[in-house]
Amino acid sequence: MLHGQRDVRAEEVPTPTPGPGQVLVRVAFTGVCGSDIPRVLSDGAHYYPIILGHEIAGVVSSVGPGVPSELVGRRVAVAPLVPCHDCDHCRAGRFAQCPNYSFIGSRQDGGMAEYVVAPAANLAVVADSVPLRDIAFFEPSTVALHGIRQAAMTPGQDVAVLGAGTIGLFTLQWAKILGASRVVAVDINPARLATATALGADAVFDVHEHDAASIRSWQGGSGFGHVFETAGQNATMSLAFQLAGVQAGVCFIGNSHADLTFDHRIFELMNRREFHLTGSWMSYSAPFPGDEWRLTADAVADGRLRILDEMVHGTYALDDVVAAFDLFTRPGAVTGKILFEPGAHIG
Repeated sequence: MLHGQRDVRAEEVPTPTPGPGQVLVRVAFTGVCGSDIPRVLSDGAHYYPIILGHEIAGVVSSVGPGVPSELVGRRVAVAPLVPCHDCDHCRAGRFAQCPNYSFIGSRQDGGMAEYVVAPAANLAVVADSVPLRDIAFFEPSTVALHGIRQAAMTPGQDVAVLGAGTIGLFTLQWAKILGASRVVAVDINPARLATATALGADAVFDVHEHDAASIRSWQGGSGFGHVFETAGQNATMSLAFQLAGVQAGVCFIGNSHADLTFDHRIFELMNRREFHLTGSWMSYSAPFPGDEWRLTADAVADGRLRILDEMVHGTYALDDVVAAFDLFTRPGAVTGKILFEPGAHIG
């Protein structure tokens, strides 16, 4: 339960009850998203107190009125966006642009708990063969796939993925699955780049050792057909402009938390090369929650999309919430996904 800036506590609260159209999910794992960090360490929460967590894997425990009882016992990923389903954007399938939305884990209580309530419409039902830990990675996978769709990636082109965090590693994999010719990963962390190699990157580049010119030289000099920025940093956003080829697709998936500054000569590359720049927000399409969720469930189940042990920094009980978030106060201390396992109580 988050009570204020850097004031997060493990507490006992009543088990929620599902209402009409809702389910109660017993949480198996919840991942910590980058957006959770400013909610805890600064003043990024919408209100207090609140239970965070929107990368949720679990098993349906009970259902509310109007929900088929057959869902009880099924493994699910929980799509956290709760749109109104009635505005112009929702009716057009643009659920992420709904002005009336709620969001599990930021605007209503989320999955860093033993139980969470969610609309039945928000469930992606998953095969029993898929490990519950892996289901906690579905949400960042869908974010990556949505970004690739926003950029209208076409097969047969070279792709650069800037940032080899969780979303970057899924962007790399989806690009390969969807027919990219060659995919490179760029980061500052050697461990993340090693994971990118294990997941099929054709080349990896540490920006401490390689500049834009050397990366373009590896590609052949014409530039990449698609560039996906997943880190939300000034340096990688600028690098995206430098790596893009003529009439390339460039997508900013990462969220910046600081003002962006571009050298005018770098910014001019968008005009000179006539590349297409777009953003990507969340992971939804029609019918809700979208193919991003169905395709992720299918690709993880059949092994095309992989979640390696190296992608997990550590798994924590809810009792250890303070120690887990303290890691984020130390630059470079977290090398992969932090997961909470609510059933692993130690207190």
